[in-house]
Amino acid sequence: MSIPKPVYNPPFTVTRASHSVLTVKDLAASRRFYVDLIGFIVSDEDKDTLYLRGVAEACHHSLVLKRASGEPQAERVGMRVFSEEDLDKAKVFIDRAGLPTKWVEVPHQGRTLHVSDQSGVPIEFCATMEVKPRLVVAFEHHHGAVPQRIDHFQLLVPDVQKACEFWMSIGFRLSEYISPDGTDDLLFVFLQRKGNPHDIVFAPGEGPRLHHAAFSIPESYHFFYVCDLAGEMGFAANIEFGPGRHGPGHALFVYMRDPDGHRIELFNTHYQVMDIENEPVRWDASRAMQRRWQLPARAQWFVEASRFAGVAPRAPARKGEPMSLEKFIAAGMR
Repeated sequence: MSIPKPVYNPPFTVTRASHSVLTVKDLAASRRFYVDLIGFIVSDEDKDTLYLRGVAEACHHSLVLKRASGEPQAERVGMRVFSEEDLDKAKVFIDRAGLPTKWVEVPHQGRTLHVSDQSGVPIEFCATMEVKPRLVVAFEHHHGAVPQRIDHFQLLVPDVQKACEFWMSIGFRLSEYISPDGTDDLLFVFLQRKGNPHDIVFAPGEGPRLHHAAFSIPESYHFFYVCDLAGEMGFAANIEFGPGRHGPGHALFVYMRDPDGHRIELFNTHYQVMDIENEPVRWDASRAMQRRWQLPARAQWFVEASRFAGVAPRAPARKGEPMSLEKFIAAGMR
């Protein structure tokens, strides 16, 4: 397999990861987790929907929670484009690719385009959104982990190579990738538009499914404070993995599961990779998966994810064998 070539003059201009839309069973329980524990700001709410943003975000929402019956799901992930003209260009390009597109009305957003990518991931593009006060220095509103802004999504897909090819064809650049030792196969790909290592990440697995949405937090002590607070509020079991440090990127992280099982990552943000001479960084799987000073993730971290509404997951051609916490303990903790 080969790494796709970057497209420096893309068919339309995506600027960044924007928001995710999730369904939940109990909005009050979700509010207690995301607002009272994590520290998101409520932009708007009604009996069926909760619109949240980080303290450094001026746009209306980066996380939308909708009350729904049935199993909680991910509705879609959102990307911002630069202009209204880019929305029209996006529709032309995706129509020509033979993929579904549809104009929709979405509260608090400008004109919005619903599409599906080559993997079947439901995406929505918008160019504008209502604006709310940016609260980055309004310290009376800061609590919990003090989430700053949305940074990226990670998705499980059955074919990482095809996902990489599609997203690079619309202008995303490959910043880092993980390959099995001694091969050039794309195991994990980290793709970006806003200039840090990733806006969207693809990993192999039954999918498409949303593994997590990630939000940056400001200080290292917030990782430990939010875990202490989770224990105090009865959410200790919702801490799934971490605090720890990633191999690729070297960022600190903690992964938590909300009351409906959706996964959120809190992390401190990465370095810049926007310059044209920045080539993708290759990681051997053995090195990328090395534990720094934390234990490996539980097996559920590798295989569990939120299903997209109306999209049947497909299994990858090859099943991975990651080093899970369970395997690590069984091997004698060496």
